[in-house]
Amino acid sequence: MNERVTPDGRYFVVRGRLWRRANPDLPAEKRDTLVRELMNARRAVKAALKSGNAEALQLARKAVDAAKTGLGERGPVWWTDGSPDLNRHKVNGSPYEEWWARNRS
Repeated sequence: MNERVTPDGRYFVVRGRLWRRANPDLPAEKRDTLVRELMNARRAVKAALKSGNAEALQLARKAVDAAKTGLGERGPVWWTDGSPDLNRHKVNGSPYEEWWARNRS
């Protein structure tokens, strides 16, 4: 596994912050569809920002959120052991702190 992915596979670390990963149990076809929708929505955000169209930007950001929620990166957690969601929390001070100290390069 990537050294920036937590041992349980729930998060990856960027600049010392935990970011929730997509649900690994999603069927490949559904995941691929959601990833395409996410990429299209991100392009729509870029275009709306460039054009200054506030309404289009709002719609595009909603589409990004919907795709990320469908992937499991936002919204209810996809694991079932009752562990809290630490998305966007700093790795320092989290249950992953020791792991991160040992593995960061």
